[in-house]
Amino acid sequence: MSSLEFKNISKIFPGVKALDNISFKANGGEIIAMLGENGAGKSTLLKILNGDYQADGGQYLLNGEEKHFKSPLEAIEAGISIIYQERQYIPYLSVAENVFMEQIPVGKFKMINFKELNAKTQEIIDEFQLPFKATDRMNELSVAHQQMVEVMKAYRRKPKVIAFDEPTASLSDAEIDTLFEIIKKLKEQGIIILYVSHRMKEIFRITDQVVVIKDGKFVAQMRTKDTTEQELVKLMVGRDLGNIFDNLSRNTQIGDVVMEVKHLKNPWVHDVSFQLHRGEILGFAGLVGAGRTETMRAIFGVDGWSEGEIILDGRSVHFRHPKQAIRAGIDMAMEDRKDEGIFAIRSIMDNINVSSMEKVSRGQWLQPDKERKAAKRGIEEFEIKTPDEDKKIGELSGGNQQKVILARCLAAEPKVLILDEPTKGIDVGAKAEIYQMACDLAKKQIGVIVISSELPEILGLSDRILVMHNGKITGE
Repeated sequence: MSSLEFKNISKIFPGVKALDNISFKANGGEIIAMLGENGAGKSTLLKILNGDYQADGGQYLLNGEEKHFKSPLEAIEAGISIIYQERQYIPYLSVAENVFMEQIPVGKFKMINFKELNAKTQEIIDEFQLPFKATDRMNELSVAHQQMVEVMKAYRRKPKVIAFDEPTASLSDAEIDTLFEIIKKLKEQGIIILYVSHRMKEIFRITDQVVVIKDGKFVAQMRTKDTTEQELVKLMVGRDLGNIFDNLSRNTQIGDVVMEVKHLKNPWVHDVSFQLHRGEILGFAGLVGAGRTETMRAIFGVDGWSEGEIILDGRSVHFRHPKQAIRAGIDMAMEDRKDEGIFAIRSIMDNINVSSMEKVSRGQWLQPDKERKAAKRGIEEFEIKTPDEDKKIGELSGGNQQKVILARCLAAEPKVLILDEPTKGIDVGAKAEIYQMACDLAKKQIGVIVISSELPEILGLSDRILVMHNGKITGE
């Protein structure tokens, strides 16, 4: 039986000790959940295992043999596969080319054997029962299907260890069922499985053991069946959160209509009409692909629309670019935080100010003092955990990145704010903070739209709910 053991693993980044003597063991044939708040150190530990980072202290052993991978390729060759929360793919290559990236079959004269490549990939697609082809380009797939390709990539390597970092964040219930069937097969093959998720329902459904990490330190390891959700949350955040939604301070002064959408149509949206009031949190529920995101992208000016009308503050508007929407008073926090929400290599200050540059500049010239003041105000108001505003946003946890996005949106002084899967990949403690922030925005008489695939989130946070199916609103 395979085994993986971490012994006193430590990792220090400038200004922060990300891991502090982490020790635990995982055996093959069991699914081990790794739990902790954003920034607890879970992803850092996986990156050390995968050769992305080098540990500053300690060791890890695979089947009793000490390993020290200097690159992800070395880890892959040794049987380590990690599916990170943020998808890693080449958008303009096919599904097959992405799945077999480092082992593409070749024929005569070292030319790619596309027939073999596509056939092998299609076998996995058929096993996963997915509705796309090996020859489809990655950038033509939905976010959910791109995530499933990441799973396929790890699955075909037949690894000794496979780690899943928030693999279901973009998946529908049916796709999650498919994924869990694959994970169970891996478990039956004796593979070591590490599973990182903030969705407690999944933890109790799929895992055998739970490891809790807090502030870079090991807290506990126990069998899943011997604990409860309340106990795990308390171990993760250091306090009892109670019922998150019951504890929210909500807006009670919902105003008049701030935005009305009439008979909106495009290839993905079919005759959508609704009203949004000032100070209201309007939830959009539905399965992945129901048309919720597509509707909001059309309103925000990312995608076009052919028929219908959008009325903002009594004035008919039609945005052909998000910049126009932001200037008019509509802002949107996108679902795909990595590719569409942040400038990962830029600072927190740059990310907060990017949508409201005219407020921190004079003419064509930026004013550094105003930039820094605005950034510090956003960091303080949204309680962003960072040593300073110059830190790169890509180095923050998912929850803190989301707070930066909210700070940026608020800096633009919107009348309407659209939040697409605002707590995707975020821990329970940070979720509670994001929920309260949404309520605080509503108190400012901002009309807030929330898209979420988590029903408890929609039911607990929204004042009113619209249900979408196949590009149409089917219930209110």
